[in-house]
Amino acid sequence: MHVELDLDGAVVLVTGGVRGVGLGITRGFLAAGAVVVTCARRPAEVDGASFVACDVRDADQVAALVSGIVAGHGRLDVVVNNAGGAPFALADKASPRFHSKIVELNLLAPLLVSQAANAVMQTQASGGSIVNVSSVSGRRPSPGTAAYGAAKAGLDNLTSSLAVEWAPKVRVNALAVGMVRTEQSHLHYGSEAGIEAVAKTVPLGRLASPDEVGACAVFLASPLASYVSGATLVVHGGGEAPAFLTAADGGSS
Repeated sequence: MHVELDLDGAVVLVTGGVRGVGLGITRGFLAAGAVVVTCARRPAEVDGASFVACDVRDADQVAALVSGIVAGHGRLDVVVNNAGGAPFALADKASPRFHSKIVELNLLAPLLVSQAANAVMQTQASGGSIVNVSSVSGRRPSPGTAAYGAAKAGLDNLTSSLAVEWAPKVRVNALAVGMVRTEQSHLHYGSEAGIEAVAKTVPLGRLASPDEVGACAVFLASPLASYVSGATLVVHGGGEAPAFLTAADGGSS
């Protein structure tokens, strides 16, 4: 059996693909030979990729984004719904509008982009692939980002539902991403010493790099994962050791 990624010439949209995890995903697809279009609300440049300004929460802007890609490239093979995130805010202190915006960005926007992409992919002989960037926050308690965690849990469920509805033409999968070292790590973990301390809580002993997340996204979008749909691939370095192990008498760290 001949095994290869075979993404040469594939047209790929990566939302929020200009920095952090999104940039790692963009680089991964470029390295695999794909034609990559990125989007974000503010202009940014990524070597080798084209950029379109778009607020993925806006239906008209999303429609224009997808139709523009098809007009320029003739097709759309892969979409990676990476745009998302949330600042720290305790649930009882944040406003209803804050919670609404977080859910809109992290759950409803990926649905909006996926709907527009699916409409194109269903008409293509080769169909297409959608990869949603989820989070381990959707699989465990997410104090300080409760609405974000709830939205990501919803995104995991949305992934499996769309995989059933849109098969067999379109595969839909997700990545449940753990802690990643980016240019904004200090906003979450503090100083370099804080980042190193957090890294020690991960079984693999370090935070992920954006490029490692990108490699997983490329795999899910590629023919190597041709029979994978409705799945959420956990990318978290082994997860987190249960707290009781260090709290119990005689427990190991």
